[in-house]
Amino acid sequence: MQTEKLYLYPVWVRLWHITNALMCLILIFSGISMQYSNTEYPLIPFSAAVSMHNISGIILTVSYLMFIIGNWSTSNGKHYRMRIKGLIVSLLNQARYYAFGIFKGESAPYPVSKEMKFNPLQQFTYVLTMYIFVPLVFISGWALLFPGIIVTNFLGMGGIQLTSLLHVTAGFLISLFLIIHVYFCTIGHSPSSNFKSMIDGYHESH
Repeated sequence: MQTEKLYLYPVWVRLWHITNALMCLILIFSGISMQYSNTEYPLIPFSAAVSMHNISGIILTVSYLMFIIGNWSTSNGKHYRMRIKGLIVSLLNQARYYAFGIFKGESAPYPVSKEMKFNPLQQFTYVLTMYIFVPLVFISGWALLFPGIIVTNFLGMGGIQLTSLLHVTAGFLISLFLIIHVYFCTIGHSPSSNFKSMIDGYHESH
């Protein structure tokens, strides 16, 4: 069967994606190290973990601004505009395909194209992650970096405690998304084709 190649990932998207992946990994490992710090057996020395976490967070913030500007000023932004009409049905169709159809050799209900880079389930999770969870982790992270701006008390709960809880929760959800994202990246023309697309920009499909 002939392989079709679609150029879907311009250079700026690939640079952003690679930067995002590296910084997120550093943030996850340094964050876990700080969360479960042990002076005798540290995953990463505490002071080093703090520096790594702060620097990576700053770089990732700049990268995120690049993502927002890029989506606003190029056609890439259209892939994040969700179609509300028929959304539930399309999400269920895609979920059924991932759960059953893909193992039975069925064709994808929403094949990749230049007009539709993401299937409805991907689009939903990407929008949820990139426009809700990521901003939440950034806002709470910068607040923890400058704790003087945090309100002392909110609804009977300490402001720093609440901000930390939001930061850890958002970070956990993003980490969960990354694990699932990497798994689904192996579901392509070949297990490595979607990873290769972040190098050459081309999506391979049948």
